[in-house]
Amino acid sequence: MPDETLDTYSISAKYLYTFACHENERELCLLELKTLLEPTSEIRMDTGAYVRSERRIPPGRSPFIHGRLDVIGEGDTVTDLLPFAQEILLLPEETFKVVCLKEGDHAPDYALSRQLEKEVGMCIKGKAQMKEPQVTFGLIRTGEKWILGQWTEADRSWQIHRQKPQNYSTGLGITLARALVNIAVPDVGNHRLLDPCCGMGTVVIEALSMGIEAKGNDLNPLAVRGARINLPHYGYESDRITLGDMNDLKELYDAAILDMPYNLCSVLPDAEQRAMLESLRRLTKRAVIVSTAWVEEHLLEAGWAVKEYRTVHKGTFIRHIWLCV
Repeated sequence: MPDETLDTYSISAKYLYTFACHENERELCLLELKTLLEPTSEIRMDTGAYVRSERRIPPGRSPFIHGRLDVIGEGDTVTDLLPFAQEILLLPEETFKVVCLKEGDHAPDYALSRQLEKEVGMCIKGKAQMKEPQVTFGLIRTGEKWILGQWTEADRSWQIHRQKPQNYSTGLGITLARALVNIAVPDVGNHRLLDPCCGMGTVVIEALSMGIEAKGNDLNPLAVRGARINLPHYGYESDRITLGDMNDLKELYDAAILDMPYNLCSVLPDAEQRAMLESLRRLTKRAVIVSTAWVEEHLLEAGWAVKEYRTVHKGTFIRHIWLCV
């Protein structure tokens, strides 16, 4: 069954997402999940990491989400879920399987997991197929409750973007870039995104792969040349990247991601930083600003209000991230 079909089996219209992140990305992950999913309860990170939400998104949007469970029913025990399983109606040609998710609280061991899967599977009217089923149902324990739902694994095809023809070592990685796009544009529909210092086009490529209308710009001709090679490599138009000073840009956008230019041997002058942030304020009303230097005073001077602040660490290298409106 396609990921974006109607909620055929979801009677509660609620969803549970499982996720994982490296300790260095914990703050980024929490901000992305908070912005993207608007959780209905606390994000659980201590044991099996999961989050409940009213929002239904393709789980592959996030670099941290493993999958989405479309909730069918909840109960104190798995036995309480059997009546929900009996009500599931599959198409005659559809095959299915039931899996006990490894995430959640107090996950059962291997033997008990297989037993619970069998109990639930025996109640579903349809043909079981363990290797390549068309529909997968998941079981997970959250707190003192058991949940049954339709399980959708995250699509990880975007990982091919790691092998861009053109790249450089200090540029944004695709995990960070993808998370930043989700923070900047949590709702894909009819939103336009700008990356005014786009480098090799990583942010633009990640945004386009999610169906977000995106454009990039850079002052460096070598970066623009690289980005114009990278975008067509993945089937996107090279003319989405322009060469020039972001202070000269005129179009308006719904959101922007600005990775402030930096150099290992020099710091961008304060006046240039302020000019860039003032121009960004003119071009959009929502922005994610990334910098290796502390620029919050310049943000405030430019008229931005800081909604969220996080950091991402890579060894001793620190990136500051501000979500501004």
